[in-house]
Amino acid sequence: MTSSSQVVIVTGATSGIGEAVVRAFAQTNASLVLVGRDPHRGRVALEAARKLGCSAELLLGDVTRSAFADDVVQATVERFGKVTTLVNSAGIIRRGSALETTDDDWHQTFEANVNGVFYFSRAAARAMRVSGGGSIVNIASNVGLVGCPGLVAYCASKGAVVLLTKAMALDHAREGIRVNAICPGAVDTPMLVSAHQNPVSAEEVLQRNIEAVPQGRVATPDEIAALAMFLASDGAQHITGVAVPIDGGFTAG
Repeated sequence: MTSSSQVVIVTGATSGIGEAVVRAFAQTNASLVLVGRDPHRGRVALEAARKLGCSAELLLGDVTRSAFADDVVQATVERFGKVTTLVNSAGIIRRGSALETTDDDWHQTFEANVNGVFYFSRAAARAMRVSGGGSIVNIASNVGLVGCPGLVAYCASKGAVVLLTKAMALDHAREGIRVNAICPGAVDTPMLVSAHQNPVSAEEVLQRNIEAVPQGRVATPDEIAALAMFLASDGAQHITGVAVPIDGGFTAG
């Protein structure tokens, strides 16, 4: 499929990695559906996408509601005729060990990071089956591959996304639906410095992460977006069921 023929749904489209994914696809003249919660940030992201010359729509809602996922996919098909690509970028982080993680922390993390990915992937796969295939790209994390202290709920949720990715890839391989996961390490986004229990500056958090990465820097959102673009492209037609670390060598150790 050519870039201009792509119809792309992006969750978490108004910030961080999702915003970068929208910008990358918009530059290829793909048709875009931006999914987010914040009306102001949504309008800003929508205007930016349209300024790049693409057709784009904004749908506001809660990704943890299965009915919303179904509604978004239906609206996309009605507006653009099909769904070729879904990028599940919406997610949250709650920091803490198991002893520090409340029931609410645990449930909220799984609702956003796992349930939301499942609901949107299921809805998109139904539409892709009808139209002859497509690509689902899930934004997981390298800590869903190797674990990390102080992030028990986040690690568990991203590990679930990795295995959801692999299971769906096997289920739908013969239908032309590819399902892959991107596993970023530290990325220079607002989430990197969010939800710390003790006061800490953005500079301190960034420096700690830089020191932990073999390459000596953290990724940019645009680098993650570029990988999402590749996984959704014709060049990746024989790639499905993989979880690709993009972390400057962190998981190599």
